[in-house]
Amino acid sequence: RTHDMNTANWIPDLFMKRMEARGTWTLFRSNQTPDLHELYGKKFEERYVHYELLAEEGKSQGQKIEALELWKKMLSMLFETGHPWITFKDACNIRSPQDHVGVIHSSNLCTEITLNTSQDETAVCNLGSVILETHLLPDGNLDHKKLRETIRMAVRALDNVIDINFYPTKAAETSNRRHRPIGLGVMGLAHSLYLRGHAFASSEAVEFNDEAMEAIAFYAYEASSDLAAERAPYSSYKGSKWDRGLLPQDTLDLLEQERGVQVEVPRGGKMDWTPLRAKIAQQGMRNSNVLAIAPTATISNITATSPCIEPTYKNLFVKSNLSGEFIVLNPFLVKDLKARGLWNQEMIDNLKYFDGELKDIDTVPADLKAKYLTAFDIDHRWIIEAASRRQKWIDQAQSVNLWIKTPDLKTLSHMYRAAWHTGLKTTYYLRSLGASNIEKATISVKKEVRIKDNPEGGDTTAPFAATAAAPAQDSGVTAPPMPNRTPKKEYTAEEKRVCSIEAMRNGGECEACQ
Repeated sequence: RTHDMNTANWIPDLFMKRMEARGTWTLFRSNQTPDLHELYGKKFEERYVHYELLAEEGKSQGQKIEALELWKKMLSMLFETGHPWITFKDACNIRSPQDHVGVIHSSNLCTEITLNTSQDETAVCNLGSVILETHLLPDGNLDHKKLRETIRMAVRALDNVIDINFYPTKAAETSNRRHRPIGLGVMGLAHSLYLRGHAFASSEAVEFNDEAMEAIAFYAYEASSDLAAERAPYSSYKGSKWDRGLLPQDTLDLLEQERGVQVEVPRGGKMDWTPLRAKIAQQGMRNSNVLAIAPTATISNITATSPCIEPTYKNLFVKSNLSGEFIVLNPFLVKDLKARGLWNQEMIDNLKYFDGELKDIDTVPADLKAKYLTAFDIDHRWIIEAASRRQKWIDQAQSVNLWIKTPDLKTLSHMYRAAWHTGLKTTYYLRSLGASNIEKATISVKKEVRIKDNPEGGDTTAPFAATAAAPAQDSGVTAPPMPNRTPKKEYTAEEKRVCSIEAMRNGGECEACQ
């Protein structure tokens, strides 16, 4: 209920392992276990177990609970309120290039910045994003020459910002000038996949995520190293993972060893990193951190591309800002429909009626339905798999939104467990669909609808013209209100009080849903 605060669960690997093993978790008083906040990996586990033994001996306070029940509570709160987000403490710290000078205690608001903080240092990161779709050749392959040129310019510009910036506090200035982190990201992924002819939910799309992020990482790290040769390495470079010959892709094995659980990400890539490794060893790095994928919701609108690494939210939606409301229609979809002779008034009306969703429009071919599947209809496994391939190359993290159409605790659990198993450092918003939809009072689309709750028994088929009296649901269309329908169930006070996810199992609703 604190609308201006954004909270996250900073989850250690030990908790995830115990939850999956159906073990217990002990809650401590933080003032009695202050060093746990400064530890991660195996050192955290050893110290945590030590505190558990002290609690069992009565030498400190601790409350044991079922780890699975705490996990369920986390997910229930996440779905109901949007907070706290799920972020992973050990993946952020073990894979950090700056593990030699401090600890990462949290991410930033959008979960893509994972930098050390302390009483003397407030993390600051300067961000920029490459528009991926403008760096494709006519055949859909990456234009490596253009991509390298853009990235080298962007890295130099972001490094300049560090010196010319205004810092509101001394701790922020100290941190930024000492470590010189930048966060170069990407946007336009969905548009790039359209141009290549790939559906977001496809193995081809996952492979392209891997290939594109590898190239971006290669040229960004190269640019930072060349700047170090020109301007000197950042001051805390000595002892960093860069200095120790460890690049971000190498740290997956470190995470796996420390965690004791397989990190399910294919290793390796397409480029030859040997010359770059030698260059970094000789020249050093100008920036402690170089890559981070930020949300880019606003700047992607300004530059007419798709937001960061997200799938298309809707093929048709209304965008509002201070200038008014604007209808946004997927131009790639229109182009493909026109190429097949399917762009006509009937198609326009169908798109409006079904909010741009294609699955219920019979005249749209199956391959286009797959290509233009939108975020809520894409299985979460594709989104997480693509994110894990990108995370392999990134020295910070990503703003990875996850999407769920209906509240389901089992699906949520599988979703976030998959994020942990594939080595993601953080996740961002959990997006869910609204319970109602806009009325289409000016559109008439005749459909046959099967009314499953016919009071006379059995299924009936009723053709009707969709009007404002017929609200759209998951199927796209439903029957208008019918007389003598089964009355809405009256819920007890207890059913209304419990959370929506638990209540839905028993057909109940919580007060928030009502």
